[in-house]
Amino acid sequence: MAKQIEVTKVFDAPVAMVWTLWTDPEFVKRWWGPKHFTSPVAKIDFRIGGKSIVSMKAPKEMGGQEFYSVWEYIKITPFKTIAFIQSLCDEEGNKTNPVKLGMPSDFPIDIKTIVTFVELTENKTEMTVTEYADFGSISNFAQIGLEQSLEKMAAIFN
Repeated sequence: MAKQIEVTKVFDAPVAMVWTLWTDPEFVKRWWGPKHFTSPVAKIDFRIGGKSIVSMKAPKEMGGQEFYSVWEYIKITPFKTIAFIQSLCDEEGNKTNPVKLGMPSDFPIDIKTIVTFVELTENKTEMTVTEYADFGSISNFAQIGLEQSLEKMAAIFN
């Protein structure tokens, strides 16, 4: 099973605008989660040691459940790198055992996430999101979910 998943996307936007997609809660709500999911909650505490809480809500036809994640920032290099530990949590940001939320027993508790930004031109930015964990039986779904989230991100600039 995959130990890491990675997606790279080129955006028709300056690096500062792409960076804002991670730091502004209103933007995070527009892209967090796979296709057809919404993100009702994005409480962003964007600083090393800070914790952001984001949610993704399944559409009614998929059960309508809302899942919360906490992002604990470990490294921020402005307009270059964001590194955080991503974990499922409750509404208050307390880590939760994924199995208690109906996830498979091999769902990772912590996912180290590194986002890198490369300015290709003044109005073109390459962003790569790499997630490190033992993804077990959800490897394929994790890859597809990340790809779909970045597609939603790219649509913001279209």
